[in-house]
Amino acid sequence: MMDVTAVGELLVDLTAEGTNGEGYPVLSAHPGGAPCNFLAALSKYGVGTAFLGKVGQDMFGDLLVGTLKAAGINTAGIVQDPAVFTTMAFVALDEKGERRFSFARKPGADTRLRFDECDLSLVDRAGVFHFGTLSLTDEPARDATRRLAAYARERGKWITFDPNLRLPLWEDLERARAEILWGLSAADVVKLSDDEADFLWGCAPEEAARKLLDEYAVKLAFVTLGAKGCVYANRLGMGRAVSAAQVQVVDTTGAGDIFGGSALSRLLALGRAPEDVPPEELSAIAAFACTAATLSTRSHGGISSVPPMDEVLGFLK
Repeated sequence: MMDVTAVGELLVDLTAEGTNGEGYPVLSAHPGGAPCNFLAALSKYGVGTAFLGKVGQDMFGDLLVGTLKAAGINTAGIVQDPAVFTTMAFVALDEKGERRFSFARKPGADTRLRFDECDLSLVDRAGVFHFGTLSLTDEPARDATRRLAAYARERGKWITFDPNLRLPLWEDLERARAEILWGLSAADVVKLSDDEADFLWGCAPEEAARKLLDEYAVKLAFVTLGAKGCVYANRLGMGRAVSAAQVQVVDTTGAGDIFGGSALSRLLALGRAPEDVPPEELSAIAAFACTAATLSTRSHGGISSVPPMDEVLGFLK
């Protein structure tokens, strides 16, 4: 049985790791895509995972499918389409490892996934269904994602959602806001960044967490604060957690996704409903996720940067 099935983008991050003599970036290719970074963390920490998505029938598509298989993620739900190229994200980093994105996605393969191409058995076999907003920017992937979420809800699955807002991919920011708010209303567990909370409501992280619980019926909320940790909240309490590790940051790509997957892995190991986790156990989940996310920033990429369980636990001790 798959514990978690996700839909969304599987892509190549082309990260600038220097410049050549003419001032152009020297790019290094890394596997990525927010839902797959999320699944990679889950898989690393002992959770069964599967992915639904589309890549091109091309060199990068082949490499990405192989990377997910090596990470222990079920790839039966990946469609390779000869008519479109695998999506690429160009990543520029500042001196703190923070990112600026440009995308080759007009269209990218991830946006072309149709509902009739989705292997519903992978949702049936999972206890959790996960999605983000990159699969909500364009049709037909938007329709496929909405229908998959409804299908999962009808079958009693937990729904998890991470907006993963990428402003350059939205022609209309009001549409972006509407799609994020729909995702929040569909989800049981949400991981939101402080930047996304500011985009939606212009409010502090604690207020955003309360909104998620009170106005969107979210059962468990995490609002991440970058290097400052996170706010966590459910009906039993609210608090803050920070990472147990301090590192020299190289690349923050995928850190938020790895936070989300790490947190969900600990929640599933706990065996409690999201709304029933007491504050002391929720604090431990959040600390684990913050530490795993921090450790992931020591190297480039997302899927390949998930730290081993024993290393995370070593810092927590």
